[in-house]
Amino acid sequence: MTAVVPGRPAPDGLRGSGRHDLADLVALSLDALAAGREARGGPVPAGDPRQVTADVDAALTGGVLPQDGIGERAALVGLVSTVAAGAADPADPRCAAHLHCPPLPVAVAADLAASALNQSLDSWDQAPAATVLEDRVVAALAELAGLPGGGGVVTTGGTGSTYTALLLARDAAPGPVRLYAGAAAHFSVERAAHLLGLPAVVAVPSAADRALDLAALAALLRDAPAGERPVVVATAGTTDLGTIDPLPAVAALVRRHAGWLHVDAAYGGGLLFSGRRRHLLAGLEQADSVSLDLHKFGWQPAAAGVLLTRDAAAFAPLARRAAYLNPADDEAAGYPSLLGRSLRTTRRADVLKIAVTLRALGRTGLGAMVDACCDLAAYAAARVQAEPRLELAAAPVLSTVVFRHRGGDAVNGGLRRRLLREGRAVVGRTELDGRVHLKLTLLNPAATPAGVDALLDLVLAAGSAEEAAA
Repeated sequence: MTAVVPGRPAPDGLRGSGRHDLADLVALSLDALAAGREARGGPVPAGDPRQVTADVDAALTGGVLPQDGIGERAALVGLVSTVAAGAADPADPRCAAHLHCPPLPVAVAADLAASALNQSLDSWDQAPAATVLEDRVVAALAELAGLPGGGGVVTTGGTGSTYTALLLARDAAPGPVRLYAGAAAHFSVERAAHLLGLPAVVAVPSAADRALDLAALAALLRDAPAGERPVVVATAGTTDLGTIDPLPAVAALVRRHAGWLHVDAAYGGGLLFSGRRRHLLAGLEQADSVSLDLHKFGWQPAAAGVLLTRDAAAFAPLARRAAYLNPADDEAAGYPSLLGRSLRTTRRADVLKIAVTLRALGRTGLGAMVDACCDLAAYAAARVQAEPRLELAAAPVLSTVVFRHRGGDAVNGGLRRRLLREGRAVVGRTELDGRVHLKLTLLNPAATPAGVDALLDLVLAAGSAEEAAA
């Protein structure tokens, strides 16, 4: 119990936490966000990292944990405005480096409600309605993915989903397993293998289109040691090029060798909403497990990952009985528990923002947003191809456009840092075939072709400045 020192005012946090207090503080926070955004004046703060560090330290004058607090309002306004001023703003069309979406206002509002309610989904008596809601949302997404009757859980994202899926695959195998993944698979596959105590991931070479090479996978599975169960990770939307592995053929190979297929659709899974592009995910319904990230194509505040399984019983290895959370007689009496679906114990109700968004926009609304981003990527690629000083790496599959300035690696690396330093744009960087490339990740459905033109003009101007300075 918190002690209140006689003769000294109670700390702000003890003066009341009712609806009006929260409303006042939320309004204050929104004003501070707006002030910070105005101070920033662009997609990212101008200056180098030292300036951002100095600004944060100035806002922390007196220390992170002073002996006596400075009060709710001063702390809230000071830090919210500082972090907003020093933020990379995914809602700005010139912020296009990463798979980092501008969240929908309705999802943000629902996320605030989830924080205020502070439910934890490890036992029914901590989150009665949210427990039911997650079950319903997972069932709807499983059906959308072609896995009706399957299981699932809301996760922290693709990394957490992949780790959990590979744990389930390992524990479902009658003997030792070996992981196989394409050369462009997410690094979390290798990390999961390390954490799960599995042998090193077998990298499957890429084909000419940079997707997993089927012939190479077939040869690797054919020559695998007897008694090993293959666990293959296929990717539906690689981080850089958005490449989708040939899912139907990969699934057929995995079935032939009695293996487990996990499809990492953290990026490309949003195509499920699109009537025009859903066909690109053909074969997804043959997977044993699928990961989706709705904080990409889904426009949720992070985190909003989902892991789906073909068989709900696949989660059995996670089942645990804790007398203080899910006693057997409670479950027998009809009080369900989600404790056995997650590696986490305390788990916030991230499902609320997802459910609100799905109902608010529906499949048609979300599909239109997915299509808008992919269409904009096609426009950007055409604009790159039309510019003699730029070189397109590959036609976009989803909403990423990878290209480079013909000035060379130093110019490409330098122009990106110049744009950051000047606060003008946030452009991604990657490497293909040993050369530095730039990347536009277009996840803002409100962005326009004119905005893409302006962004590429900034890239060209920064490239010219780098060449002149060399």
